[in-house]
Amino acid sequence: MSILFGGIRQLGMVVHDCEEAMRQWGRLGVGPFFTMRFTVDDFIFRGKPSPAPDVTLCFAHSGPLQVELIQQHNDVPSVWREFLDSGREGTQHVAAWYADHPTFDAKKAELVSKGLPLIQEGGSRAADARFAYFDSGEPGGLMIEISEALVPAGAAARLHMEQEAEQWDGVQLVADRR
Repeated sequence: MSILFGGIRQLGMVVHDCEEAMRQWGRLGVGPFFTMRFTVDDFIFRGKPSPAPDVTLCFAHSGPLQVELIQQHNDVPSVWREFLDSGREGTQHVAAWYADHPTFDAKKAELVSKGLPLIQEGGSRAADARFAYFDSGEPGGLMIEISEALVPAGAAARLHMEQEAEQWDGVQLVADRR
């Protein structure tokens, strides 16, 4: 993956219960978590505009690797809902991050030109950041996400989360809820 994408920065876990998943990761020494309730902007699923998923996202770091927990609260179609509906819970994707729109757009176009199916995309207008999920063709269904997580606001948040993880004493599991 590092040859095609530039490195795995995030491990994305789709779960039924973020609170329980945070406790489990915390017992493994990963934390603290930063959580947010989020409704995806400009959501496109399987090539068509679609109602937006309402999700809780929880982020923690283990060194430079970010662990993301995703709990979807509504029943609209998404890769996360499909994953849970198939009877699975856990690792659903890995992600590579980009710092600007032109680089993201070029990588997205490159992946589409290589024949990777683009399944879902959207973003956050407030953060001026987008994401796209591709089917990797992996037998286990692992998806690949590309995201603009290194745009200025995202890069600052990631650095803050990494620093908090380095200093974490294992006591307070959730550092911030939004």
